[in-house]
Amino acid sequence: MTEEHERLNKLTMELRRGVLIMAVLESMVTSHYGYSLRRHLEQNGLDVDEGTLYPLLRRLESQQLLTSDWQVQEGRKRRVYQLSDNGQTARITMEREWRHLNQALTNLAEDTQ
Repeated sequence: MTEEHERLNKLTMELRRGVLIMAVLESMVTSHYGYSLRRHLEQNGLDVDEGTLYPLLRRLESQQLLTSDWQVQEGRKRRVYQLSDNGQTARITMEREWRHLNQALTNLAEDTQ
């Protein structure tokens, strides 16, 4: 891998991490267990490793953006996550900021054409 390719890969991964947090919070409007969330994200065009998703869920819970409890679903005991009130506020705030940044980037791109 060239140095340039590695640098671009790191930048892309940094962008993806921020977007993944938003995607998880947005997806948690409906409660999910880990695998159902992963499948939901994938069906909507965002493929996420289990090794990335599960630590993120635990981190968001420790930040009090998600809550979880054990439930029996489809005959199996699963940890089901849902948005907390703090998570709902963060989701709305981040979505608003995303729209603002997206519009700013669109404006900048149009200026360069």
